[in-house]
Amino acid sequence: MVRRATMIYVWLGITALLLLISTTTQATPAYARQTGSACADCHAGAYGPALTPYGMRFKLNGYTDTDGNGTKIPAAVQLTGTRSVPSRGESTNELTEADLYLAGRVTDNIGGYVKIESDNQGDNKFNTKLSDADLRFVVKDVNLGSKEATFGVSVNNNPGFSDVISDLPAAAQLGPPGVTGTLLNPSSPDALADRVIGATMYGLYDSDWYGELGTYNSLPLSEQDHLGYPLSGDPGKLSDTAYARFAYMKDLKKQFFSAGIVALTTKRQLPRSGPTDSLTDLGYDVTYQYLGNRENILQVSYVNILEQRRYGSLPPSPFPGVTAQTHGAVHDQTFTVTYTFKQSYGLTFSHLVDSGSRDIVRYQPYGIPDTTSNLLTVFWTPFGKDDSFTSIANLKLAATWFRFAKFNGSTLNVFGVGPGLPVTNANDLNAFSLTASIAF
Repeated sequence: MVRRATMIYVWLGITALLLLISTTTQATPAYARQTGSACADCHAGAYGPALTPYGMRFKLNGYTDTDGNGTKIPAAVQLTGTRSVPSRGESTNELTEADLYLAGRVTDNIGGYVKIESDNQGDNKFNTKLSDADLRFVVKDVNLGSKEATFGVSVNNNPGFSDVISDLPAAAQLGPPGVTGTLLNPSSPDALADRVIGATMYGLYDSDWYGELGTYNSLPLSEQDHLGYPLSGDPGKLSDTAYARFAYMKDLKKQFFSAGIVALTTKRQLPRSGPTDSLTDLGYDVTYQYLGNRENILQVSYVNILEQRRYGSLPPSPFPGVTAQTHGAVHDQTFTVTYTFKQSYGLTFSHLVDSGSRDIVRYQPYGIPDTTSNLLTVFWTPFGKDDSFTSIANLKLAATWFRFAKFNGSTLNVFGVGPGLPVTNANDLNAFSLTASIAF
């Protein structure tokens, strides 16, 4: 009973975390000061997170583009306050996050993005950690025959965060929650995000063809602890890890579309002294943006990632004569559509699906890990545009609804507690939040 009660609180915490992730932005005023361009040039909603083609080029160029008017301080600060109203539990009003961004140009060929995040753990106790980091060396405008190309190297700590299109889960900062999940999904239990270090080589040919290849290793437990991460979320020991990303992009000025594939394969020991599992993620994604004259902007993306698993051992079974499966699969899907009016008012809807192979031993109590959820956000961003009060600082007010249609394979009694114990249904994990974020 104690164990199951603990699980309830754990998953309520995951729900709150996902709400936070979905309202956190990658837009940093340091980039606006560096380039002389407004935040809205890179982000359709003037506060992120979805990138416009201009923002994609800035990221591809290693965050090094500048207006040439003197040296700019490559730093920015963000504060986020949240009123959270869960379906079950007490409502809270808190300063939920304080962030420091060290982001911008170092030289013509070197730039980066580093986020240092301090999260409120409750009772005004904050935990500071190194969040996403992406340090780049880039060579621009290389002539290959009659075509131009750009090449670079990214050192980063989150597979997919370096993606120039920025619609993969790590870059979009949104992935399906659930009791399982793919390696490329930062919302998965024991996710790789921010607990690994790796390097990728990337290139863009003829403005349309993008490719990226690299490898990752998990950080030592001591380093995870020093960087602010609890050891309970260790992704395990990785070996023979390879990451690949290829995409076709087409910028038609008033419209943009892309289609890409992504792959990540590794061998993992979790715990680190345990047997080795073989995991392979294969996915595809498509995006479309209607930019027009920037008064009415529509952005649509769909990401589909399938993970094949070959387990190195079988966990103990509580059911006589029943053993765990030696092979399995996990499937993450995210569909997101955002409409923005005058780069100030917007509406985002995301449909999130996490599913997996049936396994009564690994996924108790029902043997079905499937989780379906929906995210709806309404937001207002008054600044960050050329004609606003300021174009290099920003404010975002948002109302977010997060709802579960299914969790842990069920809509009712999702943790499978026995008679007489408190029951948690899928909709008991729903939450509503109001957030105010300011960046300067």
